[in-house]
Amino acid sequence: MPSIEQIRAARALLGWSQSDLADHAGLSQTGIARIENGTNKPNSSTLTKIGNAFDFADIEFLSNDGLKRRSHKVTSYTGREGFRLFRRDVLKEAQTNDNADICITNLDERQFDKWGEGEVNEEYRNAMAEIRQKRKDLKFRSLVKQGDTHFSAARHSEYRWVPEKDFGDFPYYIFGNTTAMIMFEEDNITIFIIDHPLITKFYREQFEKLWASSKDPE
Repeated sequence: MPSIEQIRAARALLGWSQSDLADHAGLSQTGIARIENGTNKPNSSTLTKIGNAFDFADIEFLSNDGLKRRSHKVTSYTGREGFRLFRRDVLKEAQTNDNADICITNLDERQFDKWGEGEVNEEYRNAMAEIRQKRKDLKFRSLVKQGDTHFSAARHSEYRWVPEKDFGDFPYYIFGNTTAMIMFEEDNITIFIIDHPLITKFYREQFEKLWASSKDPE
């Protein structure tokens, strides 16, 4: 977990204000200020949120209060909190990348309903629908198994059916230079986020082949 010195240094490296860090970590600016000036000793949960926010921004913490940027990385997130962090990254892509093209395949929306139940899904889907209304250049495409009509993200995503034989074992997202593979278990979810343009190029090409051979739901 990051030390106070590393938190300050990481913010400086990224050019983040205390408010920026608070927003990325899901904390308050006052709380960040108190941590940094030593008037509040953070618990492990708070430090984990701060650490995840910096990890998401490609900051790696080293021994002796050191840190560095990562050029390419593989990150994993677990559970409901990890799902929230992952969706924040997808939203960021939609908000900031001109001509963003977000693709999902092997999708069973019921699993997303489960792990984002309540505010996680509501905030994400409302925000994405608003972005879609404002940005006509945004593409959001989802491939589901033929016959599946459970379209929870219909306000912002276009859906197509793929034959059952072409439907994979786990869903993956493609956005920007990132590929995210999602593993659902009975009592857990793990998301592996691979930040590498060549790997993402390969998976995007696979998606485009499936999309071209898929059909609109009846």
